Amino acid sequence: MRILFAQDNQSLTEEIVTKLNSIGFITDVCSSGHDALEMMRNYNYGLAIIELMLPDMDGFDIINTARSTRLETPIIILSDIDKPHTKIKAFANGADDYIATPCDINELIARIQAILRRSGGFASSVTQIGDLTMDMNSQTVTVSGRPVHLTNKEFSTLKLLMMRKNITLTKEILLDNLYNGQDQPDIKIIDVFICKLRKKLADAGARKLITTIWGRGYILKTPMAISEQGAVPAYSSINAQQAIA
Repeated sequence: MRILFAQDNQSLTEEIVTKLNSIGFITDVCSSGHDALEMMRNYNYGLAIIELMLPDMDGFDIINTARSTRLETPIIILSDIDKPHTKIKAFANGADDYIATPCDINELIARIQAILRRSGGFASSVTQIGDLTMDMNSQTVTVSGRPVHLTNKEFSTLKLLMMRKNITLTKEILLDNLYNGQDQPDIKIIDVFICKLRKKLADAGARKLITTIWGRGYILKTPMAISEQGAVPAYSSINAQQAIA
């Protein structure tokens, strides 16, 4: 599970990030609101922990911008302001939790786990788009009940696209999420995964879900998005070979 931590207090950052990493989370860190928004747009975070008062913008603006651009990443606000009206404003703007600092690190972990259990993104075991269904607990994919056998990397690629449905993901973003910056192969491996995914999904009856956005990346469109924007170009081996740079 990947978490974003936006905080400009270095000592607090080190304490919390060390704890999160020790229990198995992958934690990305930034110290500004604009960076937090950009990273949430580009990466598939299970949750974001954001300081209310960052140097360039406050947490209220971050939440408003995130929600207005359809970013559904669960957000916990951290703040040394322990006032009811501030908490109410944070929740009204779309925060999923508000924790006053200094806080007990174990309480923070418990709240993170509670949000992940009930959130509709990573924590939901079953995700469905049209006839395509993914069960993250059993690591299975079906199309109209028909199983689709995927490798681990193919499954992870599809999961990223489904969790960011109707949003274009670049090959760089996909590669970084799949390999976490460690021992990364050539970026062309993403074309291979997409090519195989398209074929396996098409063989199972789910065609035209994954589209190449030339010069930008790949996108998995919901049936509603397809009907609103017109038909998605049909898959072809030429498209796979000419995937964006």
